[in-house]
Amino acid sequence: IPMSEVAGRMAIQEAAKYLEMEYGGAGVLLGGVPGVEPATVLVIGAGTVGTHAAKMACGLGARVYVVDSCLSRLRYLSDVMPKNCFLLISSPETIRRLIREADAVIGSVLIPGAKAPKLITRDMLKLMKKGSVLVDVAIDQGGCFETSKATTHKDPIYTIDGIIHYCVGNMPGAVAKTSTLALTNATLPYAAEIANKGWKRAMKENPEIKKGANVIKGQVTFKGVADAFGLKLADIEKFL
Repeated sequence: IPMSEVAGRMAIQEAAKYLEMEYGGAGVLLGGVPGVEPATVLVIGAGTVGTHAAKMACGLGARVYVVDSCLSRLRYLSDVMPKNCFLLISSPETIRRLIREADAVIGSVLIPGAKAPKLITRDMLKLMKKGSVLVDVAIDQGGCFETSKATTHKDPIYTIDGIIHYCVGNMPGAVAKTSTLALTNATLPYAAEIANKGWKRAMKENPEIKKGANVIKGQVTFKGVADAFGLKLADIEKFL
């Protein structure tokens, strides 16, 4: 969760930067100014990444749309998000409509351990405004845009059909101090438990540690990873 929180917030920082004309962006300020309307941000996926991206974008004054397939999640967000955040059930038609007006699109559909679905195709880019920005936070899972390809912090963007793509893997690495402290806060209790009990006992006594196992003795024990790479799934119980 901490890395998703960092990545979601960073996604808006990067989108705001690459909307600047220096980088080939449309020259749009996310929050606008009095007398000038704000930018429109579309966040696809309302999980941890999407929620934190939406919070950042709303805080900067953008008009924010969040789409997700889970109605209960949208109901929760309706209670905690500000009035400049609009929550919609996701569908291909809704995404196709919203990308026409979006200045920035944040791809934040993450399936733990599995490849991300492709939600914006190459053909859909022609519907978007030139100089708008796509930020694919799901690039570590293959990306949720058809035109996504992994980039680096050193060379973070490329342009296809006039649309700027930011697809940096391991986004939190750019803010290493914040990321390290956040990750340590979340994982230190588990590390201490494993150190004190040993990994087998810790897994037996703490279901959260057990659920965190991906590979044991060279065998994949997490279904999402096995499915993503076409590997055989091993029963974790045989190791305990």
